[in-house]
Amino acid sequence: MRTTQQFSVTLPTEMAELVRTKVASGEYASESEVIRDGLRALQARDRAVEQWLRAQVVPAYDAMKAAPARAASTRSVRAVLTAAHRRRTKAR
Repeated sequence: MRTTQQFSVTLPTEMAELVRTKVASGEYASESEVIRDGLRALQARDRAVEQWLRAQVVPAYDAMKAAPARAASTRSVRAVLTAAHRRRTKAR
């Protein structure tokens, strides 16, 4: 049984040139290797986002749902951001 599948992919000119440049530089042996490495990077990013959601976002959401009084109002958040913006723009 075959462990690979062939695809036909259309890329914007800039991306196609990047693929060709990577192969021409010797960094990759083929265009397929460049694409595979890009897909591995995409998988790694997706795993990192999923891990962040599970480790940080879900617990924060659950904590706020359990104790909504802990939440900051939009008015107080805006005040803090406005003050920080003023400090930074005055420093210039």
